[in-house]
Amino acid sequence: MTFVSLLPIFVIGLLGSVHCVGMCGGIVAALSVAPVRNFPVAVIAAVPADRLLRVLSYNAGRIGSYAIAGAVMGGVANGARMLTVVSAFQLVGYWLANGMLVALGLYLTGAWQGLARIESLGQALWKHIEPLTRRLLPLDSPLKMFAMGGLWGWLPCGMVYSVLLTATLTGSALSGASVMLAFGLGTLPTLLVMGLLGTQLRAVMQRRGVRIASGVLVLAFGLLGLWRISHGMPGSWLDALCITPMVP
Repeated sequence: MTFVSLLPIFVIGLLGSVHCVGMCGGIVAALSVAPVRNFPVAVIAAVPADRLLRVLSYNAGRIGSYAIAGAVMGGVANGARMLTVVSAFQLVGYWLANGMLVALGLYLTGAWQGLARIESLGQALWKHIEPLTRRLLPLDSPLKMFAMGGLWGWLPCGMVYSVLLTATLTGSALSGASVMLAFGLGTLPTLLVMGLLGTQLRAVMQRRGVRIASGVLVLAFGLLGLWRISHGMPGSWLDALCITPMVP
Protein backbone atom coordinates (compact mmCIF):
# COMPACT_ATOMS: atom_id res chain seq x y z
CA MET A 1 0.00 0.00 0.00
CA THR A 2 1.26 3.48 -0.88
CA PHE A 3 1.54 6.54 1.31
CA VAL A 4 -1.28 8.20 -0.65
CA SER A 5 -3.65 5.27 -0.11
CA LEU A 6 -2.97 5.38 3.64
CA LEU A 7 -3.49 9.13 3.95
CA PRO A 8 -7.30 8.93 4.47
CA ILE A 9 -6.71 6.35 7.23
CA PHE A 10 -4.41 8.85 8.91
CA VAL A 11 -7.12 11.53 8.63
CA ILE A 12 -9.68 9.24 10.27
CA GLY A 13 -7.28 8.72 13.16
CA LEU A 14 -6.68 12.46 13.42
CA LEU A 15 -10.40 13.28 13.47
CA GLY A 16 -11.27 10.47 15.80
CA SER A 17 -8.56 11.38 18.27
CA VAL A 18 -11.11 13.41 20.22
CA HIS A 19 -12.47 10.00 21.23
CA CYS A 20 -8.95 8.88 22.17
CA VAL A 21 -8.71 11.83 24.55
CA GLY A 22 -11.63 10.42 26.50
CA MET A 23 -10.44 6.81 26.35
CA CYS A 24 -6.68 7.21 26.85
CA GLY A 25 -6.34 10.83 27.93
CA GLY A 26 -6.16 10.06 31.62
CA ILE A 27 -3.25 7.67 31.40
CA VAL A 28 -1.39 9.86 28.90
CA ALA A 29 -1.67 12.83 31.26
CA ALA A 30 -0.48 10.64 34.12
CA LEU A 31 2.55 9.53 32.13
CA SER A 32 3.63 13.12 31.74
CA VAL A 33 4.09 13.52 35.49
CA ALA A 34 5.01 10.00 36.66
CA PRO A 35 8.44 9.65 38.34
CA VAL A 36 11.10 8.01 36.17
CA ARG A 37 14.34 6.49 37.40
CA ASN A 38 17.67 5.73 35.72
CA PHE A 39 17.54 8.65 33.29
CA PRO A 40 20.71 10.57 32.45
CA VAL A 41 21.06 13.78 34.45
CA ALA A 42 20.76 15.87 31.28
CA VAL A 43 17.37 14.30 30.48
CA ILE A 44 16.07 14.69 34.02
CA ALA A 45 17.02 18.36 34.00
CA ALA A 46 15.09 18.99 30.78
CA VAL A 47 11.47 18.52 31.83
CA PRO A 48 9.94 18.90 28.32
CA ALA A 49 12.32 16.26 26.91
CA ASP A 50 11.50 14.00 29.84
CA ARG A 51 7.78 14.29 29.18
CA LEU A 52 8.28 13.73 25.47
CA LEU A 53 10.16 10.50 26.10
CA ARG A 54 7.44 9.24 28.45
CA VAL A 55 4.62 9.92 26.02
CA LEU A 56 6.50 8.64 22.96
CA SER A 57 7.29 5.38 24.74
CA TYR A 58 3.66 4.85 25.66
CA ASN A 59 2.34 5.72 22.19
CA ALA A 60 4.93 3.56 20.45
CA GLY A 61 3.59 0.58 22.36
CA ARG A 62 -0.02 1.55 21.70
CA ILE A 63 0.46 2.00 17.95
CA GLY A 64 2.49 -1.19 17.80
CA SER A 65 -0.43 -3.13 19.25
CA TYR A 66 -2.70 -1.63 16.57
CA ALA A 67 -0.32 -2.81 13.86
CA ILE A 68 -0.23 -6.31 15.32
CA ALA A 69 -4.04 -6.45 15.40
CA GLY A 70 -4.17 -5.26 11.77
CA ALA A 71 -1.66 -7.90 10.71
CA VAL A 72 -3.63 -10.64 12.44
CA MET A 73 -6.98 -9.58 10.96
CA GLY A 74 -5.54 -9.05 7.49
CA GLY A 75 -3.92 -12.47 7.58
CA VAL A 76 -7.06 -14.19 8.85
CA ALA A 77 -9.13 -12.48 6.16
CA ASN A 78 -6.72 -13.65 3.49
CA GLY A 79 -7.34 -17.23 4.58
CA ALA A 80 -11.10 -16.70 4.79
CA ARG A 81 -11.24 -15.31 1.27
CA MET A 82 -9.89 -18.60 -0.04
CA LEU A 83 -12.88 -20.39 1.49
CA THR A 84 -15.64 -18.13 0.20
CA VAL A 85 -16.64 -15.98 -2.72
CA VAL A 86 -14.31 -12.98 -2.76
CA SER A 87 -16.89 -10.48 -4.01
CA ALA A 88 -19.42 -11.48 -1.35
CA PHE A 89 -16.77 -11.34 1.36
CA GLN A 90 -15.69 -7.85 0.36
CA LEU A 91 -19.24 -6.53 -0.04
CA VAL A 92 -20.25 -7.56 3.48
CA GLY A 93 -17.02 -6.13 4.80
CA TYR A 94 -17.59 -2.80 3.06
CA TRP A 95 -21.06 -2.46 4.59
CA LEU A 96 -19.72 -3.27 8.05
CA ALA A 97 -16.70 -0.95 7.80
CA ASN A 98 -18.72 2.02 6.61
CA GLY A 99 -21.50 1.26 9.09
CA MET A 100 -18.95 1.40 11.90
CA LEU A 101 -17.74 4.79 10.66
CA VAL A 102 -21.33 6.05 10.73
CA ALA A 103 -21.65 4.75 14.30
CA LEU A 104 -18.39 6.46 15.26
CA GLY A 105 -19.50 9.75 13.74
CA LEU A 106 -22.81 9.65 15.59
CA TYR A 107 -21.02 8.74 18.81
CA LEU A 108 -18.60 11.66 18.51
CA THR A 109 -21.45 14.10 17.89
CA GLY A 110 -23.34 12.74 20.89
CA ALA A 111 -26.35 11.81 18.75
CA TRP A 112 -26.10 8.07 19.47
CA GLN A 113 -24.30 6.16 22.20
CA GLY A 114 -24.63 2.72 20.67
CA LEU A 115 -20.91 2.55 20.07
CA ALA A 116 -20.46 2.02 23.79
CA ARG A 117 -22.34 -1.27 23.41
CA ILE A 118 -20.05 -2.29 20.56
CA GLU A 119 -17.04 -1.49 22.70
CA SER A 120 -18.41 -3.77 25.40
CA LEU A 121 -17.84 -6.72 23.04
CA GLY A 122 -14.12 -6.39 23.67
CA GLN A 123 -14.48 -6.57 27.43
CA ALA A 124 -14.00 -10.34 27.43
CA LEU A 125 -10.45 -9.91 26.15
CA TRP A 126 -9.74 -6.75 28.16
CA LYS A 127 -10.59 -8.37 31.50
CA HIS A 128 -7.62 -10.70 30.95
CA ILE A 129 -5.28 -7.91 29.83
CA GLU A 130 -6.16 -5.21 32.37
CA PRO A 131 -4.62 -7.05 35.38
CA LEU A 132 -1.29 -7.10 33.53
CA THR A 133 -1.24 -3.29 33.48
CA ARG A 134 -1.12 -3.22 37.29
CA ARG A 135 2.05 -5.28 37.32
CA LEU A 136 3.82 -2.49 35.44
CA LEU A 137 3.23 0.03 38.22
CA PRO A 138 4.97 2.23 39.03
CA LEU A 139 5.64 3.46 35.50
CA ASP A 140 9.21 4.47 36.25
CA SER A 141 11.06 3.46 33.07
CA PRO A 142 10.61 3.89 29.30
CA LEU A 143 10.32 0.12 28.89
CA LYS A 144 7.41 -0.04 31.31
CA MET A 145 5.73 2.84 29.51
CA PHE A 146 6.18 1.07 26.18
CA ALA A 147 4.70 -2.12 27.64
CA MET A 148 1.79 -0.17 29.14
CA GLY A 149 1.04 1.34 25.74
CA GLY A 150 1.18 -2.09 24.14
CA LEU A 151 -1.39 -3.40 26.60
CA TRP A 152 -3.56 -0.27 26.55
CA GLY A 153 -3.84 -0.57 22.77
CA TRP A 154 -6.17 -3.52 23.34
CA LEU A 155 -8.64 -1.43 25.35
CA PRO A 156 -12.13 -1.92 23.83
CA CYS A 157 -12.61 0.96 21.40
CA GLY A 158 -15.26 1.25 18.71
CA MET A 159 -13.10 3.61 16.67
CA VAL A 160 -10.29 1.07 16.55
CA TYR A 161 -12.76 -1.65 15.62
CA SER A 162 -14.12 0.37 12.69
CA VAL A 163 -10.67 0.89 11.19
CA LEU A 164 -9.74 -2.70 11.96
CA LEU A 165 -12.56 -3.81 9.66
CA THR A 166 -10.95 -1.76 6.89
CA ALA A 167 -7.61 -3.42 7.70
CA THR A 168 -9.32 -6.78 7.38
CA LEU A 169 -10.48 -5.92 3.86
CA THR A 170 -6.91 -5.48 2.67
CA GLY A 171 -6.61 -9.24 2.65
CA SER A 172 -2.98 -9.47 3.78
CA ALA A 173 -1.09 -9.21 7.03
CA LEU A 174 1.31 -6.54 5.74
CA SER A 175 -1.41 -4.28 4.35
CA GLY A 176 -3.55 -4.77 7.44
CA ALA A 177 -0.65 -3.74 9.65
CA SER A 178 0.00 -0.71 7.40
CA VAL A 179 -3.61 0.47 7.74
CA MET A 180 -3.56 0.26 11.53
CA LEU A 181 -0.13 1.89 11.68
CA ALA A 182 -1.41 4.83 9.63
CA PHE A 183 -4.45 5.08 11.88
CA GLY A 184 -2.31 5.01 15.02
CA LEU A 185 -0.06 7.74 13.66
CA GLY A 186 -3.18 9.81 13.00
CA THR A 187 -4.12 9.64 16.66
CA LEU A 188 -0.57 10.45 17.74
CA PRO A 189 -0.50 14.28 17.37
CA THR A 190 -3.41 14.82 19.76
CA LEU A 191 -2.22 12.35 22.38
CA LEU A 192 1.34 13.56 22.05
CA VAL A 193 0.39 17.18 22.65
CA MET A 194 -1.91 16.14 25.46
CA GLY A 195 0.92 14.29 27.14
CA LEU A 196 2.95 17.49 27.09
CA LEU A 197 0.17 19.89 28.09
CA GLY A 198 -1.82 17.59 30.37
CA THR A 199 -5.45 18.44 31.05
CA GLN A 200 -5.31 21.73 29.14
CA LEU A 201 -5.72 20.07 25.73
CA ARG A 202 -8.16 17.51 27.11
CA ALA A 203 -10.54 20.30 28.12
CA VAL A 204 -10.38 21.79 24.63
CA MET A 205 -10.81 18.49 22.77
CA GLN A 206 -13.79 17.49 24.88
CA ARG A 207 -15.72 20.65 24.00
CA ARG A 208 -19.02 19.88 22.34
CA GLY A 209 -18.25 21.94 19.25
CA VAL A 210 -14.96 20.11 18.61
CA ARG A 211 -16.56 16.70 19.04
CA ILE A 212 -19.48 17.56 16.78
CA ALA A 213 -17.23 18.91 14.02
CA SER A 214 -15.01 15.81 14.13
CA GLY A 215 -18.02 13.51 14.31
CA VAL A 216 -19.72 15.11 11.31
CA LEU A 217 -16.61 14.64 9.16
CA VAL A 218 -16.23 11.00 10.19
CA LEU A 219 -19.96 10.48 9.62
CA ALA A 220 -19.59 11.91 6.11
CA PHE A 221 -16.89 9.33 5.30
CA GLY A 222 -19.18 6.50 6.35
CA LEU A 223 -22.31 7.81 4.63
CA LEU A 224 -20.43 8.42 1.40
CA GLY A 225 -19.14 4.87 1.46
CA LEU A 226 -22.62 3.45 2.10
CA TRP A 227 -24.07 5.59 -0.68
CA ARG A 228 -21.49 4.28 -3.15
CA ILE A 229 -22.21 0.67 -2.22
CA SER A 230 -25.99 1.13 -2.47
CA HIS A 231 -25.54 2.64 -5.94
CA GLY A 232 -23.55 -0.28 -7.27
CA MET A 233 -20.12 1.24 -6.77
CA PRO A 234 -18.35 -1.43 -4.71
CA GLY A 235 -15.63 -0.24 -2.43
CA SER A 236 -15.07 1.52 0.81
CA TRP A 237 -14.85 5.17 1.76
CA LEU A 238 -11.24 5.06 0.53
CA ASP A 239 -12.44 4.37 -3.01
CA ALA A 240 -14.76 7.38 -2.77
CA LEU A 241 -11.61 9.51 -2.63
CA CYS A 242 -10.45 7.96 -5.94
CA ILE A 243 -7.88 5.86 -4.10
CA THR A 244 -7.20 2.19 -4.66
CA PRO A 245 -6.70 0.83 -1.16
CA MET A 246 -6.85 -2.94 -1.42
CA VAL A 247 -3.44 -3.63 -2.88
CA PRO A 248 -1.41 -6.02 -0.71
